[in-house]
Amino acid sequence: MKLKKPKFWDYKKPNFLSYFLLPLTFPVILNNFYLGLKNRVKIKQKTIKICIGNIYVGGTGKTPLTIKIYQILSILNYNTATIKKFYRDQIDEQKILDQKTKLYCLKSRNDALMEAIQDNIDVAIFDDGLQDRSVNFDLKFVCFNNIKWIGNGLLIPAGPLREKITSITKYDAVFINGNRKDNTNLKSLIKKYNKDIHIFESFYRATNIDKFSISEKYIIFSGIGNPESFKETLIKNNLNIVKEIIFPDHHNYSHDDLYKIKLEAKNLNAKILTTEKDYIKIKSNENYDINFLKIELEIEDERKLINFLKKNI
Repeated sequence: MKLKKPKFWDYKKPNFLSYFLLPLTFPVILNNFYLGLKNRVKIKQKTIKICIGNIYVGGTGKTPLTIKIYQILSILNYNTATIKKFYRDQIDEQKILDQKTKLYCLKSRNDALMEAIQDNIDVAIFDDGLQDRSVNFDLKFVCFNNIKWIGNGLLIPAGPLREKITSITKYDAVFINGNRKDNTNLKSLIKKYNKDIHIFESFYRATNIDKFSISEKYIIFSGIGNPESFKETLIKNNLNIVKEIIFPDHHNYSHDDLYKIKLEAKNLNAKILTTEKDYIKIKSNENYDINFLKIELEIEDERKLINFLKKNI
């Protein structure tokens, strides 16, 4: 059974419960220390390995960014692929990557990489895996959401972080993902931890928003890491949201879940809207009266990113 992230993880400051759980972060600290000592396996091959990951648990835009960088490198004529470690509870992201990229998805990232190498892939983009010491990445990008940032700043389970924020000294670039807003203060904070790190900003653009009428009422549901960005995108486009239902990240929808959503929509005389990531998991015989918002990630200064990639590949 999947659980929703605790709300106190994203408070601006730790609360009593965070401090109560603080001793339980000790295993995470020990594990990170051990990983820091462990040498990554170095494999001699020409394939460039880019890892797009996070230190904040979920909802940082890794998969949309993976797709975007895949598209950029493909246009630049690199034979590019994506790699995703197989998890049974992440079928949604795996399906999206399979539809939009050339995906290698196995239980071992190194096994997937070996398959890509055999197929003469120039660049392999890993969706997630910054904490995986079995792969010697050439470039490591860490993603943050511009609403959540680092939450209360504490490690799991007292907070939402896999690593302390000071760990960004190990990475090559930071991507601030989310809805378009002024990220000046956030960029200043990042530079305090790593003054030389490259910072790129990106935002979500709804590509099928014209399908939805501002005169209609909508009930929305999602099971993603950061449902706030989904709702905010709809509100910015003047859609009338009368009810929101939030499920845990990567939630698999049962017939009962969908029945209750549809019944609620009928009672409210509202249309049903979800994310593409959620829609892809719904069986075709149950999705006929459900719409989804299609989004793409756009880079604020794409030329800057292109130059960065050309220089480092």
